[in-house]
Amino acid sequence: MKAILCEQWGGPETLRLADIPLPEPGPGQVRIRIAAAGVNFPDVLIIQKKYQMQPALPFVPGAEVAGTIDAVGDGVQGLAPGMAVAALCGIGGFAEACVVDAALCVPLPPGVPMDLAASLVLAWGTSWHALRDRAALREGETLLVLGAAGGVGLAAVQIGHAIGARVIAAAGTPEKLALCRTHGADEAIDYEREDLREALKRLTAGKGPDVIFDAVGGRFTEPAFRSIAWRGRHLVIGFAAGDVPALPLNLPLLKGASLVGVFWGEFAKREPKRNADGLREVLGWIGSGAIRPLVSRRYPLADAAQALADMAARRVTGKVVVMP
Repeated sequence: MKAILCEQWGGPETLRLADIPLPEPGPGQVRIRIAAAGVNFPDVLIIQKKYQMQPALPFVPGAEVAGTIDAVGDGVQGLAPGMAVAALCGIGGFAEACVVDAALCVPLPPGVPMDLAASLVLAWGTSWHALRDRAALREGETLLVLGAAGGVGLAAVQIGHAIGARVIAAAGTPEKLALCRTHGADEAIDYEREDLREALKRLTAGKGPDVIFDAVGGRFTEPAFRSIAWRGRHLVIGFAAGDVPALPLNLPLLKGASLVGVFWGEFAKREPKRNADGLREVLGWIGSGAIRPLVSRRYPLADAAQALADMAARRVTGKVVVMP
């Protein structure tokens, strides 16, 4: 089968399209013929050996897929060849097929497009886990989303809106902020042109946001946390800015606030039933029209490296997918 191989640590330009053997499912696993694979910022990090968890070389990047099961291993129940699923694979997604633990598959309702399904697992799973499970965001609370036009950010904007929170989107261009407003943001801050703390003070009448969804890190984390409301929850999602920030620990003390870690990949592995419940709630919101996931671009398998380069250069809004 065709697959994108990472054979050395480096940027997207080091990847190559290759022929590799078709994998066989082991006990408790299924093989999926991939129709689409989501592209995510961790894919950029993992090929550079900069992610929290690293596979051995060589490997096929790509963490989330949607497709049709064509083989099952011993002991698999509830899944069968011919079923359409979305799944977390961790690695292996940028290929024509992959093997996945059955517990990490979610059957798809009829009519869900594969490109949309492939964009849901990681970004929407992360945002649901962060807002629903870790922060317990409630209707009427104020949510600040940093990096709001990216895949997880835009998902957080829409989930916050679906829950009934007041959503403040922060991003780096007027075009990105306009996109956020069309997907449910109530207010917007251009943090490349505005002072983040002053803008938050103005938009919240000095109270600050109850929940901060921070997938950016870098220089925006501290001013955001200094603005947080009493008993606020600051969600640590990732560090797209590149720098891991260090916060003075007197800040959570003074605000009675919490720093909350969000490691969705580990959550999905340790609590697969809870994760599946979250994805089913997201699919329900899609079915009702409460949310409208954005797939902004589709790349053929041979152009997977370009998809990662666009992700690394922040040329991506919403989600993009690779389609073998």
